[in-house]
Amino acid sequence: MHALVTGGSSGIGAATALAYARAGARVTITYNTGTDRAAEVVARIEEEGGEAAAVHLDLEDHATVAPAVAAAGPVDALVANAVRWGTVMPGSVAFEDVPAAEWSAALHANVVGNALLIQAVLPEMRRRRFGRIVLVSSGAAEEGQPGPGPYGTAKMALHGLARALAWEAGGDGILVNVAVAGLTVTGGRHPIPQHVFDEVASRTPTRRLSTADDLAALIVFLGSADNRNLTGEIIRDGSNAGRSVHIG
Repeated sequence: MHALVTGGSSGIGAATALAYARAGARVTITYNTGTDRAAEVVARIEEEGGEAAAVHLDLEDHATVAPAVAAAGPVDALVANAVRWGTVMPGSVAFEDVPAAEWSAALHANVVGNALLIQAVLPEMRRRRFGRIVLVSSGAAEEGQPGPGPYGTAKMALHGLARALAWEAGGDGILVNVAVAGLTVTGGRHPIPQHVFDEVASRTPTRRLSTADDLAALIVFLGSADNRNLTGEIIRDGSNAGRSVHIG
């Protein structure tokens, strides 16, 4: 199996790339600005005996989509994890003051960019009558958050995209699902205060937040041959059970 993981240089993307490699898949990750981090992920996979490569992809620059897919080669599993976070932080401005350009940029990258990415891998998946596509979303899409809405709106659009594509491509052996990440512990520095992590964890059934490795395990299952007939579904990670905190 060949897995293409976008945004694979850090966080959930890097954990997913490693998990795929450990399951025996050949992995290609994409990066935008994290060239060195991408090289580190590739090196780690190769050190563990896996096969990996990194290619450049910028969802805001649609001209980079086709070359990235061409460089990767035929893809069995696509994990659309890369994201444009936005330049307007939650709570920084009122909804009515969010510039139109911010809305356009969020949808241009996170919705249209991912749709073009799927279009690029789909013909070969149809030809081989096998494919797995996993779109990575966020609890913010369903629950919302104070302040500007472009990020959550764009992520929610992926839910509709998956539902439509499941019907469109299911007859060709292609399964499409959404993995919805809650507040996730990635191991890196995070701008969210620790008390927020603690509060959200206390609201979950397991009293803990998911790690990037937890998300990776879910994504790899959805994007593998082990997933035999699950498609068009929105799968929420356990950290989402503690959403709705909205602590500043």
